[in-house]
Amino acid sequence: MSLIIRVIVNALALWAAVFLIDGVDVTAQDTFGQILVYLGVGVIFGLVNAIIKPIVKAVGCLFYALTLGLIGLVVNALLLLLTGWIAGQVGLAFEVEWFWPAFWAAIVISVVSWLLGLFLPDGDD
Repeated sequence: MSLIIRVIVNALALWAAVFLIDGVDVTAQDTFGQILVYLGVGVIFGLVNAIIKPIVKAVGCLFYALTLGLIGLVVNALLLLLTGWIAGQVGLAFEVEWFWPAFWAAIVISVVSWLLGLFLPDGDD
């Protein structure tokens, strides 16, 4: 159940980023198609963050320390670009145009995910 909630949170955060940031787009025509794209990209984004992000953090831990964690913003943007590329490869209508929209969208996604996480149970009960 926790995995499904995480995918839905990712999908809602991606929706907010698409709504707020020019250069991050979902081009599905109907509402049901858009929902499926958001859920599919939410799964891809979750997998990218679960698999690649820990490796990048471990390899680049010195850069994280030297920049006081600000390199994390760049890493998140690059992971979102990777997610957009993977989504395009599997036929999902999700596109991230270039680095700066990915940078701002990654910030929006992080903030929205954090806010939604405040209202969800943490599973420690």
